[in-house]
Amino acid sequence: MNRVPESLDMDALRSFVTGIEAGSFALAARHLCRSTSAVSAQLKKLEQQCGTALVRKQGRHLQLTDSGELLMSYAKRLLTLNDETLRAVRGDGLKGEIRIGMQEDFGESLMPEVLGAFSRQHPGVTITAQVDRNQRLLSAMACHQLDMALVWQAAPHANSRLIGDCPLAWIHHADFDLAALLHRGDPLPLVAFDAPCLMRSRATASLDAAGIPWRVVFTSHSLSGIWAALQAGLGITLRTRAGMPETLVTASRHLPAAGEVGIALITPDDTDDPAHALLQQLIIEAASPFTQR
Repeated sequence: MNRVPESLDMDALRSFVTGIEAGSFALAARHLCRSTSAVSAQLKKLEQQCGTALVRKQGRHLQLTDSGELLMSYAKRLLTLNDETLRAVRGDGLKGEIRIGMQEDFGESLMPEVLGAFSRQHPGVTITAQVDRNQRLLSAMACHQLDMALVWQAAPHANSRLIGDCPLAWIHHADFDLAALLHRGDPLPLVAFDAPCLMRSRATASLDAAGIPWRVVFTSHSLSGIWAALQAGLGITLRTRAGMPETLVTASRHLPAAGEVGIALITPDDTDDPAHALLQQLIIEAASPFTQR
């Protein structure tokens, strides 16, 4: 009789992928609502099943072995297929309409893939999406013009679920000579959204606290305008790395740390619609890797 092939544990694979993407299995344990010891046990189980080491320590960080890199590529595909299968089976027959709003960073980098996959799996649900600035999205939620909104959260908001905190970074073109500009004492040229803007306020407050002069040299109504100005070398901005073009870099020194900004999903508290609940779950899962939580 032929031996039945051993099956990889899907929960262990999810812990493995989450730990590598988060950079720490302790952070993975928080994401997955498990204990660190439980996640470590799952990793050991995977290594036993594969018959080889999958990760090794590199200073304070985790590094994949050659076998770990190979497993990582397969694990992501297996988890995607597993999740799509469950959603298709459990969500068969979902119908209705969902009006969703999203801040522009998410509209460009995160949400198209999530909404595309959801629409393909649940064609009976009509999705209407609105990409806008934070304040307009909050106003639309207050007026019941949206069913949910994915936003940057500076302070706690009613009916919001904090997904996690996303690090802020000073971003500029590689040819932008930040060190020379600061050495001369010239005002730092800022590229930003029109006021009011959460990240613009964070940037100017951080620079004022550090005694660094600044001036706004370029304002835009859109994120694409911000990226274009930075790629042209017009200045520097403070944002998250979400959707950052590959031609841009972050300043790791010279400028003050500006902390983090929360990613929150705002929803009404009086809905039990299964389509809404499923999309909320997918958004939270997709946004979690961007955070430190």
